[in-house]
Amino acid sequence: MNATSQTDIPVRVTRVDTIAEGIVLFEMRHRDGGALPAFTAGSHISLRIPNGMVRKYALCGDPAEHERYRIAVKREDQGRGGSVYLCDNAREGDEWAISAPANDFELPQRGDNFIFIAGGIGIAPVMAMIHELSNDPAKKFKLYYCARRPELAAFRERLSAPEFKGKVAFHYDDGDPDKALDLWPIVEERKNRAHIYCCAPHGLMQAVRDATGHWSPAAVHFLSFADAPSQRPDDTAFRVKLASTAELIDVPAGVTILEALRARGHTVPSSCESGTCGTCRTGLIAGKADHRDLVLTDDERQSQIMLCVSRALTPEIVIDR
Repeated sequence: MNATSQTDIPVRVTRVDTIAEGIVLFEMRHRDGGALPAFTAGSHISLRIPNGMVRKYALCGDPAEHERYRIAVKREDQGRGGSVYLCDNAREGDEWAISAPANDFELPQRGDNFIFIAGGIGIAPVMAMIHELSNDPAKKFKLYYCARRPELAAFRERLSAPEFKGKVAFHYDDGDPDKALDLWPIVEERKNRAHIYCCAPHGLMQAVRDATGHWSPAAVHFLSFADAPSQRPDDTAFRVKLASTAELIDVPAGVTILEALRARGHTVPSSCESGTCGTCRTGLIAGKADHRDLVLTDDERQSQIMLCVSRALTPEIVIDR
């Protein structure tokens, strides 16, 4: 195992279980025994994988349990290798280094009604939310869980329990766009000051964003851990100019603006790094951006950009830094 830093938490894997086709559940406990740091529903940890990669995974267990964490990992053949390594190599007894939990997808304390839209492995953070809400009879929720086939739906048996009757709706489309979930009846009207939480592949998140344009932005929340929105095969290099110093920074294909800035020694705040939380929002002064986030409105995209996923459509853009 790699050496850990002072802020890393040493844990031991205590359970490895395939819970759906291509999805593995990992349970971990503190290596030295005792409680792990408390977390709230929607939290994630950063896991330092033994092959050297660092990846974020949502905690899918009950926040009331402090002695163990659970994550669900989907084996992504076309990913960067982290999920493949874990699903193929991790075993009970392995020791890992993880960060303390962080939350970019937190439930509002005063919210009482929630609509969850999950796709594939996006069910992971929603499971923690369901645990938390189920402990409070004043809270109400409805989950729409989308997958291609039942065999690909993680936690399907748990979510089919009698206690969730009327609260969980499964939707299987066999990968056919014509069979996609009809969002309009779900979001046509915002009832009882409901909040929508969506964690899913980028296509479904974009569909939810488009369908909820008449909702208050504060009531629609997105989370993604996927790399796809920020990288495409036809991406090309461009330059970023910093308005405050006129410094020019090259952004090669396959590298985000955020990564390029940090490589040049700039400190840039970020959190989700998937275009869903808004932490890296920055002013766009000149040039045309290729927006790939799920946060900015159409009007905001004229003058702002998310550095973690978006790129440029012009050879150079100028940002407010």
